[in-house]
Amino acid sequence: MPSLADAPHPGRKGGGQLSAPKLRVDTPERAGLDPAELRNLVRDVRALTRGPEPWAAGVVVVAGRGPVIAVEEAAGWAVRYASYDEKTGTRVELPPEQRVPMSVRTPFDLASLTKLFTAVAAVQQLERGTLGIDARVGAYLPEFRAARAHDVTVRQLLTHTSGLRSELPLYDCPDGAARLALLRAEEPSSEPGEYLYSDLNLLLLQHVLERITGRTLDVLVRDGITRPLGMTATGFGPCPDAAATEDQRRPWAKADRGMLRGVVHDENAWALGGVAGHAGLFSTGRDLAVFCRALLAGGSYGPARILGPDFVELMLTAPGLGFAVAQPWFMGELAERGAAGHTGFTGTSLVLDPGTETFLVLLANTVHPRRGAVRNAPRVGAGTRVARAVRGA
Repeated sequence: MPSLADAPHPGRKGGGQLSAPKLRVDTPERAGLDPAELRNLVRDVRALTRGPEPWAAGVVVVAGRGPVIAVEEAAGWAVRYASYDEKTGTRVELPPEQRVPMSVRTPFDLASLTKLFTAVAAVQQLERGTLGIDARVGAYLPEFRAARAHDVTVRQLLTHTSGLRSELPLYDCPDGAARLALLRAEEPSSEPGEYLYSDLNLLLLQHVLERITGRTLDVLVRDGITRPLGMTATGFGPCPDAAATEDQRRPWAKADRGMLRGVVHDENAWALGGVAGHAGLFSTGRDLAVFCRALLAGGSYGPARILGPDFVELMLTAPGLGFAVAQPWFMGELAERGAAGHTGFTGTSLVLDPGTETFLVLLANTVHPRRGAVRNAPRVGAGTRVARAVRGA
């Protein structure tokens, strides 16, 4: 592990590392992937948007290995429905001329994939020595009295072992002061050290990062990650050209906002102004492929470096920091290789396998026009196709 004090500034060129080749579009064979399996992947993904009850209105898939994008496909619709009719339980389709086709350039509401960017921003501070992995949150945020009283640590926030419950109804608070008071007073609901996935972990981490840097999270993500990597289509909303999400209304949702497009879907992130540690980012499949490639290349992309290799390894090695590791329920057979990744409630996911330098980005607006039971089989199938493409190459 390198000295934290000597680490170069995140997002800057240099650090004594060679430039990592940038992504290019090429054949599966040039990527070291089996073309037959990737053809099956594309076929499977296209089928997800068909039929009376499709998995999603639209889907984008990007997959590759090393510096090669071997698959970049879009299917279905970025905007297909006008509303959801709760009386009949049916999706109300727009006239054909008003629908918006899905494109590989369509931005998506990333939902919880935002957590990965917050985690990278935190690990950048670990590398700089301005944040301690086992430091108490209360040392940075003494006014967060419950976290301070229970000795919640930065590591626990990044590994979802703080004991904090999954979420708080911040969207029901009358103003920002009430939302902050609720978050400051929230105590762990289970024993710290036990795994419990929680949006609150990344919200607290956001407050820690903003306190120690004096910059807001959107600026940290832009200056430390997306700008140096050239991810020009990635940022916090609004994002008017994004794929539509939900006709968000009670009782199935937690707020009455109507059909959403280009504004964050998550109710708490919306209540917080669209910039939150757990949700709020929008991005495209190509930009997320760049993000994956940078991490698979040890934190570098072209001449830019956002993290050193040892810190990337720390993030992607079990139990993972921000990233989930070896989870077959959404990675399929890629999990067998110890892959890392995450999912988002709106239908987004990404998986990257350091052992083979393989990546898979699957973006879908599964909540358009209304959220329903989460079906992970398509994610599992896609991950398995990519894993077998590596074996069959």
